[in-house]
Amino acid sequence: MPKDRIESAYRVRVEAANAAKNRHHPPHKANRDEQRYASVHYAMSFTKGLDHDATTGLVVDPTHFDAFRTCIDEGWVEPFTSRVPVPTDPECGRRKWEAPTAGVAYDLQGPDAQAVTMPPAPELCSDELAFEMAEVYEIALLRDVPLTSFDAGGGAGEADIDAALGRLNGMDYVANAFPGRARANDGGQLTRQTIFRGSSPGCDLGPYLSQFMIMGNDTLAGSSVADGFVSYGAQRIDQRVPVAIPGQDHMQLWQDWLDVQQGFDVNSAGKGKNNKPCSAGQNFQDAPRFICTPRDLATYVHYDALYQAYLNATLILLGHGAPFDPGFAKLSGMRDMFNPITNARVPQNAGGFALYGGPHILTLVTEVATRALKAVRYQKFNNHLRLRPEALAGRVHRASEIDAAFPATCGAFEKLHEQMKETVHAVKDFNKKTCGEATALLPMAFAEGSPMHPTYGAGHATVAGACTTIVKAYFDTGAVLGTKKTDDGCSAGRIGFFHDIEEAIHFQTVDKGEALERCASPCPLTLEGELNKLAANISIGRNMAGVHYFSDYYDSLRMGEAIAIGMLEEQALCYPTDDFVMSIPTFDGDLVRIGAK
Repeated sequence: MPKDRIESAYRVRVEAANAAKNRHHPPHKANRDEQRYASVHYAMSFTKGLDHDATTGLVVDPTHFDAFRTCIDEGWVEPFTSRVPVPTDPECGRRKWEAPTAGVAYDLQGPDAQAVTMPPAPELCSDELAFEMAEVYEIALLRDVPLTSFDAGGGAGEADIDAALGRLNGMDYVANAFPGRARANDGGQLTRQTIFRGSSPGCDLGPYLSQFMIMGNDTLAGSSVADGFVSYGAQRIDQRVPVAIPGQDHMQLWQDWLDVQQGFDVNSAGKGKNNKPCSAGQNFQDAPRFICTPRDLATYVHYDALYQAYLNATLILLGHGAPFDPGFAKLSGMRDMFNPITNARVPQNAGGFALYGGPHILTLVTEVATRALKAVRYQKFNNHLRLRPEALAGRVHRASEIDAAFPATCGAFEKLHEQMKETVHAVKDFNKKTCGEATALLPMAFAEGSPMHPTYGAGHATVAGACTTIVKAYFDTGAVLGTKKTDDGCSAGRIGFFHDIEEAIHFQTVDKGEALERCASPCPLTLEGELNKLAANISIGRNMAGVHYFSDYYDSLRMGEAIAIGMLEEQALCYPTDDFVMSIPTFDGDLVRIGAK
């Protein structure tokens, strides 16, 4: 290798390191609930896997939590086994805490795992926490309602949605105009078109489900967009998912809830509902179908490969021939050059592949996920240690016992119960009807409940923010979904995201998810909006399972975006021969531009 190349490669690495060093490194702040309720046996902290009291549901011995917290702060794996006391059950094994030390690892590209952060989560007694806990309760009650009924047109189950809307719209958080994380609304009220949706541009438009969750592209096997198969080289990916048994929820009885909080592997013991064996937490029926209920979406995010939805979206866009960002499309060969003298388009003789082309984008959209996971693990364990919704539901269920046993709560859990009393009453009625006891426990989609790590931030949402930002950077987000106009014989009538469409369309599920129906769109769906919606679907799909809150989606998404932008800024230093500018619309509706020089 020539010496000048060695030196220039070294300089690029130094420039990237300096860029990372000179970015703003925000302080990490938590909401103080861990310290505020330390004397209440850490009632507002993640304690899953420790020994819990059978009456209050709180940790039996707070020193066990202290040992857990010390192991997190020290950052070594072995002490979690040797120094943290855990309960055992002869009938089933134990689940493991997932990657509690990942946040102390380093990466050589993109922001350091500890150079990005999230604001404090909503705290106990706040209107925001009460509202987002009520949201998780309400969507659990609607788990088997068709997603098409969440659109303005309504449909089966709309009366249940309207009842949920009435309860949520009656809460103080709505009356005070959502004084926290932004939510899609209409005139200050949630509607069927806005409830349980994401907050970014385009999330409240069109069908609830992103088109990238159901449509496919033309494959070598002869299938088309409406068949729902995504071309993956010579193979294809089926957008359909297994159908979890409707109405089969979990952890609605106190002992079942307690076993899960103990960290017992209830799946290995075959403790499914009514003693039915569980298949990794869910039982399935019939043939797979397109996602058409919240339970289906929960199934998708139960088993996905984490970056799977964004890899699929990229494959779909590449298969459609979607336009690249105009700031560098000429470098990929995706657009002709323009001769201002002759006023003519000039076809290019060089195109993208390893650089600015399909393999480049497909690699980046998956590679950024590992950075996102390390950063969010630091927030989960080292910073916030926030309890999961299933645990907070246990506090609501035993609110009077906890407040009576620990005066330091000042009645906080009874207050939380009161703040969302209408929703809690609906949950109790639901649990009475479905499992025989009127508990305030959160009906869970999975037998094991949440994963073995804290809720805030959300791994799925952080990865969603990071991966989706990469896709936005490379494709022209102003393209709209429809049939391509007749501008050449090869692409006339083709379905995809283009500028020059003849008809704006979208797809929705019919026949209980057995097929897709092509529909005309009164307002075209943009690529930006459908990518924002995709990120929200995956993130809020975890809420639909009962394992996350809205703030987990909202703040994690933005942290993932910051990770991807930092990574792209450093990568731009590596392309010295051609000028280009990427334009990235953010989840807040702003625009970030990244230039090669």
